[in-house]
Amino acid sequence: MTKRELELGRMLYPDVEGVERPKTRAECIGGERPCPFVSCKHHLYLDVSARTGAIKLNFPDLEVWEMNETCALDVADRGGTTLEEVGAIMNLTRERIRQVEVKGLAKLEALREMASLRDYVDEGPVGKRRLPVLTRKDSEAETEDEDEDFDAEEFASDALDAE
Repeated sequence: MTKRELELGRMLYPDVEGVERPKTRAECIGGERPCPFVSCKHHLYLDVSARTGAIKLNFPDLEVWEMNETCALDVADRGGTTLEEVGAIMNLTRERIRQVEVKGLAKLEALREMASLRDYVDEGPVGKRRLPVLTRKDSEAETEDEDEDFDAEEFASDALDAE
């Protein structure tokens, strides 16, 4: 959906008077269940793609009021949940839940590694990150060139001394 279509939708279907959508988790905790706000990003009934705006129903065979759990935050607050329980909530197999978990943990690990490298990267011309350009001073380059000259006599005398 375009921004214009979203604005038109807000004008045609305003929020119900007297009922405000919770803005924080604290406001949401005491709310009615099943949660009536299916457009909330933590609602388990549907997913809205941030990139395209496409809507995906997670439970096409159920209505919202038939769901046992509707809020992902409630599930998280409850504590330890097995792969089977998460699979039942998300309408996926426990093996798929395990695969998603492994992939998510790998992404978090990669983010942590990238954060440790951030000190070695400076800003590029258009806000993009690029590797810093390392330059050597001319005096350092000259001394390295002198060290690199091969002296066959010195090498031979060192080799004889070692024997």
